[in-house]
Amino acid sequence: MGNKTSGLLALLGLGALAYWKYKKSTPEQQQAVKDKINNAKDNINKWGNDLKDKANEVVSQAQNKMDEAKTKVEDTASNI
Repeated sequence: MGNKTSGLLALLGLGALAYWKYKKSTPEQQQAVKDKINNAKDNINKWGNDLKDKANEVVSQAQNKMDEAKTKVEDTASNI
């Protein structure tokens, strides 16, 4: 429990330091920080969308294989 508390306090301290530095920086530096954050957000969204598209592709392929197997079983059953 002590490690979690220390970690949270350290994270809170870093956040406070970052906020203080941001507030003390020039408007140009603040805009640079905002641009970095927006760029990171866009990259994360793109990565998430790519991952979602890949998952949908895999699901579609699995569904197609299942449909093929089902058709094969139905054809075999009708020939018996």
